[in-house]
Amino acid sequence: MEFPMLSKGQNLSLPADVEQIDVVLGWTESDVEVDASALLLNADGKVRSDADFVFYNQPESTDGSIRFLGTSGTEEGAQARIAIDLSTVPDDVHTVALAGSVAAGQFGDLGKLALRVVDGAGHTLAEYVTADATTESAFVFGEVYRRNGDWKVRAVGQGWDSGLAGLATDFGVDIDDDPDPAPADAPSDRENPDVAVTADSDTPQLVPELPTTPVAPRKATTRGVRTTKRAVKKSKPLVFGLAEQDTWQPARLFSVVGVGAGEEQERRATSALIATMQAVRPFARAVCARVGAPTGTFEGYVEVPYERGETKVIPDAVLKVSRGSRVWTGLLEVKTGSGKLKKEQLENYLDVARKKKYDVVVSLSNDVPASAGELPVEVDRRKLAKVALRHLSWAEVAHEARMLLSHGGIDDDLQAWVLAEFLRYLDHPRSGAVEFVDMGRHWVTVRDAVTAGTLRAGDQKALTVADTWVSLSRHLALRLTAELGVTVKHVLPRRHSTDPVARNAAVAERLAADGVFEAVLRIPETAGDLVVIADVRTNKIRCRTTVEAPNEGTSGRRLSWLLKQLKDAPGDVQVEAVFSERGNEACEHIAAVRADPKVLTAGRSGDIVSFCLEQSFPMGGRRSGTATSFISSVTSSADAFYGTVVQQLREWVPAAPKQTEQPRSAEPEDE
Repeated sequence: MEFPMLSKGQNLSLPADVEQIDVVLGWTESDVEVDASALLLNADGKVRSDADFVFYNQPESTDGSIRFLGTSGTEEGAQARIAIDLSTVPDDVHTVALAGSVAAGQFGDLGKLALRVVDGAGHTLAEYVTADATTESAFVFGEVYRRNGDWKVRAVGQGWDSGLAGLATDFGVDIDDDPDPAPADAPSDRENPDVAVTADSDTPQLVPELPTTPVAPRKATTRGVRTTKRAVKKSKPLVFGLAEQDTWQPARLFSVVGVGAGEEQERRATSALIATMQAVRPFARAVCARVGAPTGTFEGYVEVPYERGETKVIPDAVLKVSRGSRVWTGLLEVKTGSGKLKKEQLENYLDVARKKKYDVVVSLSNDVPASAGELPVEVDRRKLAKVALRHLSWAEVAHEARMLLSHGGIDDDLQAWVLAEFLRYLDHPRSGAVEFVDMGRHWVTVRDAVTAGTLRAGDQKALTVADTWVSLSRHLALRLTAELGVTVKHVLPRRHSTDPVARNAAVAERLAADGVFEAVLRIPETAGDLVVIADVRTNKIRCRTTVEAPNEGTSGRRLSWLLKQLKDAPGDVQVEAVFSERGNEACEHIAAVRADPKVLTAGRSGDIVSFCLEQSFPMGGRRSGTATSFISSVTSSADAFYGTVVQQLREWVPAAPKQTEQPRSAEPEDE
């Protein structure tokens, strides 16, 4: 789907029938942490009060119209989402400035910066991309503003060097941190604000031109906004140690005894989810944030009947989040096992939600979308004008639970036990909340066609399986994220991350031509990407990573540097050494290299510049299941290679430069 690309200063009117939007701020280099924020500005380009500053410590405006939904990893880097309900933005708010800041580093280190506006169905309405940032530590990506009763979006792309506190202070927010005093002669834009003339043909907005040096800070006040981040707390898990045998199992909070299938399974899973969200607030906040809910008090109700014409519809649950005087409401439709979401059912719920002025309809199933924001079922877009449709997978729900349990966020031991019991329930096959176990009904046909050489890229079955492979790749990233506590990204070309049709076509073409699927996973603090290749023709899973060799010393010393790190790696790992002379490579199993390192270096000209490490695993052929299935073989291979190879490697860091020894001064002679 084509959408407008904005240039700096350009504006665009938003569709009149769209009332709820998400603004996505993105950056390429996810190693640098960006703090996103929104500021509600009056006609003078200033906040009305400190409550108009929306960011991680103050995630929602008092009226609930602007909500910070958090930061997440993407295939291209990282992104932060800010939800805006245009219909509830107060009349005296003329502009919503959308900004980001970095506590360490600068925006020039972040690669490409992007602002994307999406509607309730995840369709992009406008996008602005820039790579002009240099030394700035704060950056206004763009703004959503009101003009003659209509809403517009403008690409701004201006930055300055004063960070989050300076950004907020510049727009009129009182900060209670202790900022560094500015030089006495530093000019203040409050004393003489500039009017930014934009590309809009209407009256210029009173948006301050953002200086590239810190402005004079306001005097700190204890009643201001605190920008210091809160420390993450971690609970201690309950330990049961009195069992006489390993086979003794602690009692389950959520029993799996007698669980059937179909509606009974869905009811049990829904009840367990809602009860856990009500008992464990951090978990409720994490799940609700994924569907655009504000931070607040959560309540859930199951099987509430609604009238729709002469019939009744009964969603699996109603989600309520209250914050101040505002109540956010969502209708939840749940599927477990192989149950599939139905277009008609979702559209019925959208009709009810629109009539009741609810915010969102949420679908929850075992479908893992190929990328965030995609929906497993297409509905009539006209029904999304006033109500958003969001999708969650059970894999994402389990991912949020594991993240909280493993990496902090819950400081109450009892809440941690409740959440662990819920996760224990999800992990049981009878729950029906499987993470990703089925390649779909076309898998066997496509697999056999690849082997026979008869598969063609345009085959609809191949395109369907290609989409499932991308979903599996995202599932791998989610699993590793939850296990490692860092955001693991499934890397896709930019055009493929926003165009599912082109993405699936490219995957199907590679499968038809070479017989392989490929997924690239980027894991922070690793020396190289984890590449997973499923070779259908050879029935092998190949996992690979490439690391840069040290740029000093002989090839033997560079190889020794690698072998020391991989002293416990399996002997069948292949080591390919790439030399500086073009076309000069050597490859051997690591067991042979350990026995005689010269098998890689003898007779080679040039220096080793990089190493490519690869290991092969058997590929399962079944479409589903947990033992010999294709999916199980992919996930187990990725886990094994990461643990024994990728996790062991660290980038080479040169030694610190040594001082030149200076001759000591001669001691003065005694007179």
